[in-house]
Amino acid sequence: MDGKTEDTIARPEAAAQEKESLGSFALFVLKLALAVMIFRSFFFSPFSIPSESMLPRLWNGDYLIASKWPYGFTRYSLPFNLPLIPGRIMASQPERGDVVIFKHPIDGSDYIKRVIALPGDTVELRDGQIILNGKPVDKKRVEDFVIPVSPNTECAWGAVEGRDIEGEAVCRYKQFEETLPSGKTYRVLDFGQTPADNYGPAIVPEGRMFLLGDNRDNSQDSRFPAAPAGGIGLVPQDNLVGKASVVMWSTDGGAEWVNPLSWFSAARWDRMTDGI
Repeated sequence: MDGKTEDTIARPEAAAQEKESLGSFALFVLKLALAVMIFRSFFFSPFSIPSESMLPRLWNGDYLIASKWPYGFTRYSLPFNLPLIPGRIMASQPERGDVVIFKHPIDGSDYIKRVIALPGDTVELRDGQIILNGKPVDKKRVEDFVIPVSPNTECAWGAVEGRDIEGEAVCRYKQFEETLPSGKTYRVLDFGQTPADNYGPAIVPEGRMFLLGDNRDNSQDSRFPAAPAGGIGLVPQDNLVGKASVVMWSTDGGAEWVNPLSWFSAARWDRMTDGI
């Protein structure tokens, strides 16, 4: 009788403790999820580069961290674009030369481009030369850009295919350095004359921005009318998501899940922690 009585008493206590433990764990998971959501919404968030439109600075297979606060916050700052923020709060305008992440005006997908012109600016391209407020942006030829061929990288039509000193296949592109009036300097690729080398002149309206890819002849940007999975037109600043900050991981696409060693051999170690 005594044993049965003790067992009968112990079972409800054990069940209560187990229930309390499950409740504590569920509360912990909820708090953790909330902390992650707040961190990703208002501080930093990861993004990946799925194309070569921002070569030479960003490569297909780069994984970067974006700062979420520099331009203010909108519903695009939140997971699943939850409509919890009216308009744009704590708004701040990007600077010319910033590399920004934003939502495509039509299909809402994440895009990344460089800010060239802001509201009130007159922007024009003639034979690939940017003319900003009537003055050509300084552009000079520098050494060729060379990138290894990999599952994430193939030579585009403007490349010269070759081999490096170790005999590995590479793509070689003509590279230029542009310097905006603010002094911001960055490098771009130019394959040669294309129809998109001529644009405008156009005045950027209030609340909009003119954006270009650094890989000028392989980028759907503000030179093209906004279309799903295509051009972006003059992008509303309310579509800004964040400012590209640093490359945290990069892979050439050669990793295989069944071969852990390939996870390391495919990593581009020299690109990690690079500021943008």
